[in-house]
Amino acid sequence: MKIWIDADACPRVIKDIVFRASERLTLPVLLVANKSLSKHTTGLIESIVVADGFDVADDYIAEHVAAEDVVITADIPLAARVVAKGSVALDPRGELYTEENVGERLSMRDLMMELRSGGLVQGGPGQFSLTDRQRFASSLDRVLTLMLRGTRPV
Repeated sequence: MKIWIDADACPRVIKDIVFRASERLTLPVLLVANKSLSKHTTGLIESIVVADGFDVADDYIAEHVAAEDVVITADIPLAARVVAKGSVALDPRGELYTEENVGERLSMRDLMMELRSGGLVQGGPGQFSLTDRQRFASSLDRVLTLMLRGTRPV
């Protein structure tokens, strides 16, 4: 099992939570971004820099992720691709993407983009909060515990 992070927009605090879990459970972490990332002192964390371009990091993750892996991403189209491959996708706010909810989330995302482009809605998600961080840490712990036991989270 590996933990993949769509690192371009992932909050630093979420990466730190994942790094601590990686060390505790000795799980490799792969950070994928289209820009250089800071170096890490542990051999469990690898940074993968992909070419600049729209969805290049997402494409890399979707191509290389395995069914037993966990992907941390706020990108709903990437989450849909990951879930379709049988992998687990978790939002940085702690929400698990599943076969049952990812299609609905894609539809809602598309609707909100349309409303924003038409000027009917402004803004995006709210500020990242302490509650979001705690929810993520709890969800990640639950997902990793279940997967290490051979059970798929639902």
